[in-house]
Amino acid sequence: MAADEIKDTKREKILKIIENLSLFDDDLMTLVFDKNILATELLLNIILQRNDLKVIEAVAQREYKNPMAGGRSITIDIYAVDGDSKVYDVEVQCDPSGADVHRARFHSSMIDSKMLREKQKFKELHDSYVIFITKTDVIGGGLPMYHVERVFQETGRAFNDGSHIIYVNGGYIDDEDPVGRLMHDFRCIKSDDMFYKELARQVEYFKETEGGREIMCKAFKDLAEDLAEERAKERAKEKAKELARRLLARGKMTEEEIAEDTGLPLETVRGLAEL
Repeated sequence: MAADEIKDTKREKILKIIENLSLFDDDLMTLVFDKNILATELLLNIILQRNDLKVIEAVAQREYKNPMAGGRSITIDIYAVDGDSKVYDVEVQCDPSGADVHRARFHSSMIDSKMLREKQKFKELHDSYVIFITKTDVIGGGLPMYHVERVFQETGRAFNDGSHIIYVNGGYIDDEDPVGRLMHDFRCIKSDDMFYKELARQVEYFKETEGGREIMCKAFKDLAEDLAEERAKERAKEKAKELARRLLARGKMTEEEIAEDTGLPLETVRGLAEL
């Protein structure tokens, strides 16, 4: 098969994948919501049951780096700030394991850690919302949404610390309910089938126009290249570990020398030595 034919075949496969994408898929969701104030306002107003929320910033795939050496960082699917400086972290999850309750706690803490400057008072913390939109009903109560708030257990009174966690059931079906219509749109693979024009316009552009499909194809190509690079690094790391194991078994080099020759961290070599 000629090179051009192979290229065309790959493109056709990518276009077929794009055709079946919905807003539950990272690649499309990221492009639709990145810097899209109107779509993000729509999303948050529906989930928070408001009609007056104004978003001033919306960024997809916003990274929050952990200041602790070796600490885990996070990448927020949709990061938003409203006119009252409240911060929103919206996570769109197909896999139920991605909506673990401990992840919600960790995301909330990471957002809080970036809010205050040195010597600012704790009461100056703005409200934060961590919102998980899950493809299935991970909580299992059959409800459209689940709100998590801290309370004093003895009195039932709200703690009112400004931290909010919400789970949205992506499997919820009710075309008479704004949340149901929103989740319907998230599941749609065709813009014509969607209720909300703020979402339909972007889905139509990225999936159904030549310019939008080119952007999607490039995103898939970049993703494939990144994955190939990651796999190559992982293979190289495994080869280095195997070499380190052999050198340790021979017992003729120190752990420090093995670490230097293989390029592995000394801690990794020491861990292999203990096996």
